[in-house]
Amino acid sequence: MFVLVVKCVRVLIVYDSETGNTEKMAFAVSEGAKEIEGVDIQVKKVDKTTMEDLQKADGVIAGSPTCYGQMSSKIKAMFDESVKIHGDLEGKIGAAFTSWGGVASGAETTIISILEAMLVHGMIIQGRPRSGHYSAAAVGAPKEQDIERCKELGRMVANLIVKLKK
Repeated sequence: MFVLVVKCVRVLIVYDSETGNTEKMAFAVSEGAKEIEGVDIQVKKVDKTTMEDLQKADGVIAGSPTCYGQMSSKIKAMFDESVKIHGDLEGKIGAAFTSWGGVASGAETTIISILEAMLVHGMIIQGRPRSGHYSAAAVGAPKEQDIERCKELGRMVANLIVKLKK
């Protein structure tokens, strides 16, 4: 009899948050990821995230407030520092989420700025086939549907990592 054993996979959820909105989203993403068996989740503020954390993770989900249509300076600084480990993130799964102040304020461009950095590292990006294709985003404090979308993001990324690790 053949038994498939999936080892524990690691998901790092790294975020920056000025008002607490992106932080709430980060923990909602982690709730969704926890629903997938065999997944170890680590949620860290960007200030506390090391290059070793990125290297150890099988997947990285980055959350940032929208800052002039781009990722925050702290998330950008983390990606700038990641040049030290360039090549080490190749093949890992990546995704992003954001919170912003209002409609037409740059949520999609913020998410894309994070995904671009991940693509430069050779990461595999998890998209969404339904509305909100690029990822989860919230205007101001995340509402119930935003929290559900964050949980879905966590589940999707964790599920993809487990599938690829088989």
